[in-house]
Parts: sequence; structure tokens; C-alpha cells
Amino acid sequence: MPFVRAADLVTHYAVDGPPGAPVVMLANSLGTSFHMWDAQVPELARAHRVLRYDMRGHGLTDTTPPDGGGADTIARLANDAAALLDALAIERVHFVGLSIGGMVGQRLAAEYPERVESLVLCATGSRIGTAAGWNERIGTVERDGLAAIAGAGMKRWFTERAHAERPELVRGFANMLMRTPVHGYAGGCAAVRDADLRADDARIRCRTLIVVGDEDPTTTPAMGAEMRDAIPGAELLVLDAASHLFCAEQPGATNAALLRFLEGGK
Repeated sequence: MPFVRAADLVTHYAVDGPPGAPVVMLANSLGTSFHMWDAQVPELARAHRVLRYDMRGHGLTDTTPPDGGGADTIARLANDAAALLDALAIERVHFVGLSIGGMVGQRLAAEYPERVESLVLCATGSRIGTAAGWNERIGTVERDGLAAIAGAGMKRWFTERAHAERPELVRGFANMLMRTPVHGYAGGCAAVRDADLRADDARIRCRTLIVVGDEDPTTTPAMGAEMRDAIPGAELLVLDAASHLFCAEQPGATNAALLRFLEGGK
């Protein structure tokens, strides 16, 4: 179970695939761990070195101290990703992030262009939600815990078909959400609430693919199109019968899209 000190964090990570292969770095969504990418690893690791990590406040990575640690922001989370690359002596990656992980990817590619070979932005946006909505969610989880939002979260994360046909998948991700540290989750909510990455998007110069689910109520195809238009040369792919966590619900389509892009196609 690998851990490394990266700047001020002890970070939990995993590496799969052949040594010396191009590195693909996978960033998790709010309320999950790096295991959300389990279905991608076998395919990606055939020809790539796959680096997964638990974001600050998630999984087994340190959480920002409630007092004196400073606010969690997308800029701070992008700095965490760069610090992890430094700690592992990795110079350059293909970065794939979903939801808040995609926001981290936008900032990382804009602020550290020398570290990002290409970028895949999954189920994300340059802005997500409203301040009032995020503040309400933060208040709910701080008062009642993550179980209070798990049901609504699963409705956003998975399609009705997944709920009907794969209830064990939905339940497993609900467990992952409910076991996320409350303070870590609230910090991630605040980071998304305060983020406006439109200026960062205009600075991105690497090859970029944006992938959205056609049934995603949180980061809609229209939001994906907005990012496509803002990032020079970006491409947009809309996956059918997919909601927010399409990497778990539609692993075949997700893997095909990632491999095609990583191998130089669109």
C-alpha cells in the first residue's frame, strides 16, 4: 500500500503498468477514492504506467487540518498533484480527471504546462453548481454526515438503468462516499464552489479531450461544449446512456475513448 510525502501531505497512490511506459495520471471525483478508476486500470496498463492517487481529504490521503491548514482550493489541489509528481520523480503525464479531478486537470495544465502532455476532462466544468447549493451541501454534511446526501448523490452519479440493473455498483459507490472524511468532503465542496477556471482554460495548450455523459445532470453536455470552445483545439465526446460516474457505469466506452485519445486519435 504505497504512501509518499508530497509537500505537506502524506498521499496514498498506486502505480500499475510497465516501467518506462508513458504515465497516465488519474484524479478522482469528489467523495470517492482512486478505486473509482479500477475498471480502467487493466486496459490502460497494457501500454501505459497508470498512476492513481487519493486527492487531499479523500481515501487514505491526509486531510487539511480544520484549524490552521488554510482553505482547500482547486489551485491547492493542482499543486498537490504537481508535488506528487515531484515526489515520484515523474516529469510529464497524460492527465485524466473526473469532476473535481477534471477541475484540477484544467488548473494543472494551465499552471504547469511542462508537466501535462495531454489532458482528458471527464464530467467536469470550468464552473460547477452555485455558491448557495454548495454551501447548503456543506452545512448538511457537517451537521448530519455524508449518509444524508448519499441517496441524492447516487441519483446524480448513475443513470436510472444502473440503479435498476446494477444496484450493487450503486451501493458500493454510496459506501465509498459515506466513508469519505466529512472535513475532506466539505473542503472539496468549498474548492469547487470557489472555482472559476475560464481564464485557466484559455491558457491550456496541450491536446485536450472533454468527455461527458448524455444523462449527466451535474456536468451537462452543454457545459462540456463551453469548455471545448474555451480550450484551444479541444474535442468533445458525449457518451450515450451515461451519467456522472461513467467510468464505472460505462467502463467499455470510457476505456475505448481514453485509449483512442492516448494513442493519438480523437
